[in-house]
Amino acid sequence: MSSWLSIATRPRVWRRALLYGLVVGAILIAINHGDALLRGDIDGVRVVKMTLTPLVPYFVSTLSSVGAIRNFEGRGS
Repeated sequence: MSSWLSIATRPRVWRRALLYGLVVGAILIAINHGDALLRGDIDGVRVVKMTLTPLVPYFVSTLSSVGAIRNFEGRGS
C-alpha cells in the first residue's frame, strides 16, 4: 500500500488527476444538475452531490495512473 500511495502522491499524478477531476467533474455537474442550476433549484443534498462529483474522475485518473506506472516500473497493478 505504501508503494501505491507514494506513486499516487507524486506531483505529476495528482496534478493530472486534479485537472481531470475539475474538467470532467464540471462537465458531469452540467449534465446531471444543469437544469436544476438554471432553475435555481439547489438544496443541501444537491450541493453535496455536486461537490462529490469531481471526485469520481479524480480517483479514476489516479487509479489509472498508478496502475500504468506500476506496470511500467515492473511492480504489477
